[in-house]
Amino acid sequence: MEFGIIGGGSWATALVKILADKKNKVHWWIRSEDNIRKIRETGYNPSYLKDAKLDTNYIDLSTDLAGIVKAADVLVVAVPSAYVESSLAVLSPDALAGKKVISAIKGLIPGKNILLNFYLQQQFGMKLENYFAVLGPCHAEEVAAEKLSYLTFSGVDYRAASEIASQFSTPYINTIVNHDILGVQYAAVLKNIYALGAGMAQGLGYGDNFLSVYIANAADEMASFLRRSGAEHIEVGVHDEDPYTHGKSVNYAASVYLGDLLVTCYSRFSRNRNFGRMIGEGKTVDETRHEMNMVAEGYHASKCIYALNQTVLAGIPIAETIYKILWEDVKAVDGFKRIERVLV
Repeated sequence: MEFGIIGGGSWATALVKILADKKNKVHWWIRSEDNIRKIRETGYNPSYLKDAKLDTNYIDLSTDLAGIVKAADVLVVAVPSAYVESSLAVLSPDALAGKKVISAIKGLIPGKNILLNFYLQQQFGMKLENYFAVLGPCHAEEVAAEKLSYLTFSGVDYRAASEIASQFSTPYINTIVNHDILGVQYAAVLKNIYALGAGMAQGLGYGDNFLSVYIANAADEMASFLRRSGAEHIEVGVHDEDPYTHGKSVNYAASVYLGDLLVTCYSRFSRNRNFGRMIGEGKTVDETRHEMNMVAEGYHASKCIYALNQTVLAGIPIAETIYKILWEDVKAVDGFKRIERVLV
């Protein structure tokens, strides 16, 4: 099994490290020839995750995306959701035929407001049984430091998801498999929006007591949206025997749902939390985007979810208020006064 990684950022770099440490052959697409040269020379990505040592014996780097796609059996899409369309535009409509595709993005396609699997189905005829998602909680910085982290691989084909997951299992990565392919993706989108709000609360001067209430309500709001979107495993405290592992089945309190929400709201590594903090401190969206020089997925996701919820019709006043702060010029302090009134 040979892997193709599409993207050159922090998360893509972390995934390359995991796969190469497992001694998998990795074909890695990066836009910059200069970065490729430096990675070949030093074994480190000069632009992202600079402390992650990469075993270049197992890594083939190229700016030729079509060549990377052709060489790989399994493709991992790890570019920000806002750049998916432009990145994949060079591929022919049949380029993904016979391939398995793993989404490593945590957003919706802006303008279309759809998950990656629906976009790939429209553009490349991708069947859902050949599509998978890899999700955290798993900050790239902790992967670089080889701190124990958990990755969930989701797909409707449980056995194929398990086979793929096994290639990412290392002494510092534990893997979990489930088949809630839509639910885990929507959860990843929403948790980034709520992390923006957690950062805003910090920037506005709210304390830990408020933040705990905010996150508890965000978790409940997220569950409401997931239920209305057809997600599974939303109950807490209820477990059946997993038919494949014969262990405890996954539920909403598991890492890929509640766990990822918590770490993204609390961690100093969370770019969404840091983006929100700067907004809460009084910076504009443009100032924050320029200063971070990195993509916070929750920014575009807030607009996508707001639009999508006109159809889903879930009660998500927190997420809607975050959208209005970022996109409709509502002041953060006024938005959080509204949020205060809906928390229980």
